[in-house]
Amino acid sequence: MEYKLLINLIHEDAKLPYRANEGDAGLDLFSIEEQIINPGESALVRTGLQIELPKGTEAQIRPRSGLALKHSITVLNSPGTIDEGYRGEIKVILINHGKEEFKIEKHMRIAQMVIAPVLKVELVETSDLSKTDRDQGGFGSSGKTGTK
Repeated sequence: MEYKLLINLIHEDAKLPYRANEGDAGLDLFSIEEQIINPGESALVRTGLQIELPKGTEAQIRPRSGLALKHSITVLNSPGTIDEGYRGEIKVILINHGKEEFKIEKHMRIAQMVIAPVLKVELVETSDLSKTDRDQGGFGSSGKTGTK
């Protein structure tokens, strides 16, 4: 099934998102402005885009692996969620985990957007949850070595 993502370019420097390769999950998002992000600081970066998501979906804003590896730049609230009913400008919160300032250029690919289905679930309060092998083990419990 094919869905339509409606996109409104609200700034003269805005660029349509696109997939770098046909099978890619993420659509690259571009900055419409230049700015500096100092080490340890974050910035809100504008894309100049508004979108209308298909019914029953969300947009997830994720880091670009190249920026993370080469410059320690990532999406601060990764993944950022854009709800189906949001119609404002898409903005990306980037953080500089590196040791040097990072310059965002106009039209730079700053993040990727993945469109994903949202499950509608019925909430049922209970005190009787099923047991599993993992049960209440968390924070590193799946990395145990040896036998039980």
